[in-house]
Amino acid sequence: MMTNTQFLANEDGKLAFDDQGQGQLVLCLPAGGDTRAEYRFLTPILLNAGYRVVTMDIRGQGETSAYWKDYSYEAMARDVEVLLAHLNAGPAIIMGTSKSAGVAVTVAVNKPELVSKVIMAGPFARTKSKVGSFLTAQILLSPIWGLRLFADWYNDKMYPIKPSDYAEQTAKMRAMLQEPGRLRALREMFTDSGDQLDARLAKLAQPTLIVMGEKDPDFPSPVKETQEYVARMPLAKPVVFVAPGAGHHPQAQLPAEVGKAILEFIK
Repeated sequence: MMTNTQFLANEDGKLAFDDQGQGQLVLCLPAGGDTRAEYRFLTPILLNAGYRVVTMDIRGQGETSAYWKDYSYEAMARDVEVLLAHLNAGPAIIMGTSKSAGVAVTVAVNKPELVSKVIMAGPFARTKSKVGSFLTAQILLSPIWGLRLFADWYNDKMYPIKPSDYAEQTAKMRAMLQEPGRLRALREMFTDSGDQLDARLAKLAQPTLIVMGEKDPDFPSPVKETQEYVARMPLAKPVVFVAPGAGHHPQAQLPAEVGKAILEFIK
């Protein structure tokens, strides 16, 4: 667990977050199946550069409530909107990893006055097949074998570069997913195909940075995936940074390199 946890009530549960530093606000959202500790290496880099950093556990994960009626992109975007209103710090830079990248895009389009810039890491922010999303969620996150498959096999693939505390953090992530309701929440989250995401990408107007791990196994060609986003985002005109040798959580695998790219983008 984190040591600076604050809670904010919204809809059916409570959102867990921490809040550090002063300056322009950077709100960081972790991937599904992970916690805000995913940003443990990036946060000090941003703090040292003079930014205020808030990291939030998304619905069903970390210390945020496990049970919600809705785990869609839209529902998680509402959580971000409520938190930003609570923080009352002006337009924020929002960074989201994987599923949360789509959440960041949704907030930026629905409430553009709340977002100054967007950072997407290993993004799942394009519309996917409804059938494919459903089958992936049911197979990967089955109630019978899902914990072992996701926490042991799938997570290991995501980290071709292992952080020094990889074993410790993986154990914490596994323990979190063993808590009642959390694997189910992840399964529901992964089922959402994001049928509005492609339309939102076309409307996204804030400057955007895409951070992609060169060896992210979630994409047949990670570099080609970034090109797909660039083609779909004519207004945002995204900048792309490919993290050499990294996987699906590049900010935890190459924090210095990713941190440098982010600071150059948001300065």
